[in-house]
Amino acid sequence: MHDTGSVAEPAPAPGQGEPARDPSRHARRFGLPIATCLVMGNIIGGGIFLLPASVAPFGTISLVAFAVLTAGAIALALVFGRLAERDPRTGGPYVYARAAFGDFAGFLAAWSYWITTWVSNAALAVAAVGYLDVLIPVGDHRWTACLAALVLQLLPALANFAGTRYVGAVQLVATVLKFLPLLLVAVGGLFFFDSANLGPFRASDDSPLGAVTAAAAILLFSYLGVESAAVSAGEVRDPRRNVGRATILGTLGAAVVYLLGTLAVFGTVAHDDLVSSTAPFSDAVDVMFGGSWGGTAVACAALVSMVGALNGWTLLSAQTPYAAARDGLFPSAFGRKKRGVPTVGVLVTVVLASLLTVYNYTAGSGGVFESLVLITTFTATVPYLLATAAQIYFLVSGQRERVHRGRLVRDGILAGTAFAFSMWLVAGSGYAAVYQGVLFLFVGVLVYAWMAARKQRAATVRD
Repeated sequence: MHDTGSVAEPAPAPGQGEPARDPSRHARRFGLPIATCLVMGNIIGGGIFLLPASVAPFGTISLVAFAVLTAGAIALALVFGRLAERDPRTGGPYVYARAAFGDFAGFLAAWSYWITTWVSNAALAVAAVGYLDVLIPVGDHRWTACLAALVLQLLPALANFAGTRYVGAVQLVATVLKFLPLLLVAVGGLFFFDSANLGPFRASDDSPLGAVTAAAAILLFSYLGVESAAVSAGEVRDPRRNVGRATILGTLGAAVVYLLGTLAVFGTVAHDDLVSSTAPFSDAVDVMFGGSWGGTAVACAALVSMVGALNGWTLLSAQTPYAAARDGLFPSAFGRKKRGVPTVGVLVTVVLASLLTVYNYTAGSGGVFESLVLITTFTATVPYLLATAAQIYFLVSGQRERVHRGRLVRDGILAGTAFAFSMWLVAGSGYAAVYQGVLFLFVGVLVYAWMAARKQRAATVRD
């Protein structure tokens, strides 16, 4: 990623550059390793520990779906890298959509991404309680489980309040601790691989295309988080160079772990057992080393994985509103930083996620909460669509004389592939999620109308 990108980068508009950085010793820019860990940690949450069993009913053809999705995710990562080279400000998709299509598109990207982050944080915390219960019995009583979920959200928030220096440290440690057991299964499992365990290539009655599509519907959201470094570009050292590198390295690292881990579990656990397994990595460890300690080991790894994801997503939940607040499209309180972190954004996110968590345990685990989580699979892709559309706009909007022709073709193909991948994500989220997600976006339209009116009134007063 040494070249200067497809489109000559514009200078930041007056008042839109990054503000003076917090000189506090607790605020520190992320280098390439931390930025890469942020991407990998946010892509890989706790879902990987169930993925092999989830796709086993389709047979080993699900690995083809993994390969297709990996190609789409890498195309999306490359597009984000290009966009960050052009405009390395905090906010990621919000910044790109606003630069291409104006305030309203930028606001929709920020609003939908913000919804995704705080609802996802609640979902991660609730899911993490299930793994915690293996280590400490907290699931016997509803309010004990609720308290545990709230604590699991609070600890990453405290790391964020302490400053970007500590956010980076937690992310690095969590990523290392997470990947050690995953790599143990992913690499070690290959030495215990038995092709007899794989089962049929196509285990369902679907056609090959239908089987790949059905498996992809489960796997589609495994790569959400590729935008992590771009969203936090303002906190990354030398972002024009490092954001793109971190995005690609993080996505490739996650893809390797996904593919090797799934393949290793397929080859160590008999297919019929895997289809009904509730802890496939535990079963793989038990086969590899004997005994029954695999469940405890995997529970520890999953818990560390989810806490690391909560740490990264908590930071991201504040970064996009921060960028929008600087442009007058979110309340101004979201635009203040302390120790390098937009603390108001972190606080609001924790409060909303906590309220949703309490609601989940009050109303029970069925129905509304699961619907909200499914909606985030749609809201997460709205910024992807807008960002990839922005890249296409930059490439074809009369700037051809400033673009190398060979690079234009290459980047145009990448942007088109990433846009198609994002559309596939939307389609895979299901009719109900798209319908309800659009309603969430329309609520945002009212918020935009209020903020845009305030911004216009302030400009009129200044004139």
